[in-house]
Order: sequence, then structure tokens, then C-alpha cells
Amino acid sequence: MDLSQTDAQLWRAVVRGDGVAFAAIFDRHGDRVWRHAWRLMQHRQDTEDVTAAAFAEAWRRRARVRIVDDSVLPWLLVTTTNCARNARRSIRRNERLIAHIPLGPDAPDTADVAADRLERLDAGSAVAQALRELPDADARLIALVMLEGLPLADAAAAMGVGYGAAKTRIHRAKQRLRGRLEAAGVSTAVEEVTA
Repeated sequence: MDLSQTDAQLWRAVVRGDGVAFAAIFDRHGDRVWRHAWRLMQHRQDTEDVTAAAFAEAWRRRARVRIVDDSVLPWLLVTTTNCARNARRSIRRNERLIAHIPLGPDAPDTADVAADRLERLDAGSAVAQALRELPDADARLIALVMLEGLPLADAAAAMGVGYGAAKTRIHRAKQRLRGRLEAAGVSTAVEEVTA
């Protein structure tokens, strides 16, 4: 496999079922996807699960993956964000279920166990918490542009929205994010994150 090939060239081979080309894409973008998942999950095992789910989804939907500027990375980052949101919902559902299972008299209180797990899940930075409170589309756009450094036009294309709509959406999302960070008392990071 020629590693000098662009993502678009490699992805054409992936669409035909070429596992070696898919491995090259994973080698090229796996670390970036993992770091993005970490920012969203803040727990190592959950991060690994989300990263694996994003790449599994890429393989499963390989014929429908959107290439942006010869790169599959924007699509992978959007998919990672979606997988992280699904994982958090699943974790919460499981914790609610477990909290209702009767245990023996010497077992730890299930409410405490669930609370500890939620606390670890939500123990991320104020920025991660503020991102989780934004609407899905706003959080995806902020993550792609501000955290991953993609140009707004590329992020808009990856999300399937027009540039003008993305520009308006990110402006409003930055205002919401700034408000949430200020409310959390994180004034020093506000300008850094929302500039």
C-alpha cells in the first residue's frame, strides 16, 4: 500500500473492501480520533470503545462516507462525536437499570456506585461539560472547528450544511459556550476557547 496516497485515494480502495487501505486510514487518523473521543468521554475504556465504534461505523458505512478536501478525518470526527453521545446515553441507561437490581445486605449501595460512575464520566474539564450542554449540531461544529482546527468550510461540508449556515451556527454556539463557561466560573479559558 502506497502511504503517500491521499485519503480519497485510499478510501476508494476501502469502498471496494480493501482492509489494508482501511488500516492505512486508521494508522493515519486513529490517534486524532482517540484524542477527540477522550475530550468527550474523559474515561480511558469509554474512549477506546468510542474510537472503535467510530472506525467500525466507518467500515460499515464505507460507501456513504463523505470525503472533505481529500480527507476522511472530518467525517470520522463527526462520527466519533455521535458515538460518544450514544455511549453516554447507554452508560446512563445501564446505570439506571443496575440501580434497580436488588443486592445482598453487604453489597455497596447501587445509588453510590451509579453516582460515582456518573461523577467520573462528568469529571472532565469545564469546556467538555459546556460542550455536552450544547445542542448536538453546535457541539459537533465547535469540536470540529475549535478543538480539531478544521476550517469552517470543511466542517460545514462534513456535517452536510452550507457554509453560511455553519458560520451563523458557530457564532451562536460560541456565544452559548462562552455563557456556560462564564457561569461555571472559568473566565480565563473563555476567550481562549471562544476566540
